[in-house]
Amino acid sequence: MQSLLSQIKNCDVCAAALVDGVRPVVQVSAASKILIIGQAPGRRVHETGIPWNDPSGDQLREWLQVDKEQFYTSDNFGIMPMGFCFPGSGKNGDLAPRKECAPLWHERLLACMQQVQLTLLIGQYAQKYYLPGTHQSVTENVRNYRVQLPEFLALPHPSPRNRIWLKNNPWFKTAVVPELRLRVRSILKP
Repeated sequence: MQSLLSQIKNCDVCAAALVDGVRPVVQVSAASKILIIGQAPGRRVHETGIPWNDPSGDQLREWLQVDKEQFYTSDNFGIMPMGFCFPGSGKNGDLAPRKECAPLWHERLLACMQQVQLTLLIGQYAQKYYLPGTHQSVTENVRNYRVQLPEFLALPHPSPRNRIWLKNNPWFKTAVVPELRLRVRSILKP
């Protein structure tokens, strides 16, 4: 695992395409119990090198009902985005994750993480990659969370930009978040 993480930290496959430079952000251990697969680091995460170190991360931790200490313990939570580096900004926010990372690194990392009991698929990129053939929207993937369990649980991106989605889909907070919290508590219990 350490050798693989070192290779990832030194990866420069996308260097020519990344205006803000290469800074892979990943947090995993062989003992990770819950795996979070999101999109790609945002600018703030790129600058600090700390995954989910932004308002989206605050919202995600609130959904999970965990504190920062629990969240940043890699034996609890592995964090493996679809794109490991900040892809840059576009007109409507951050660009899509680079497509090179997941095929290059995910399978190799997953092979080292045999203790994962639940994988959270956050946003469309993770859901399209890990729920192939469903061709459903994020809303439908999240609504159909029971079908994916116990291996996966699809979530919307916790970005403040998704407030309208959360307002239009109140069932998420009343049905999905309690199920998510129950599973997280059950997996992380001492």
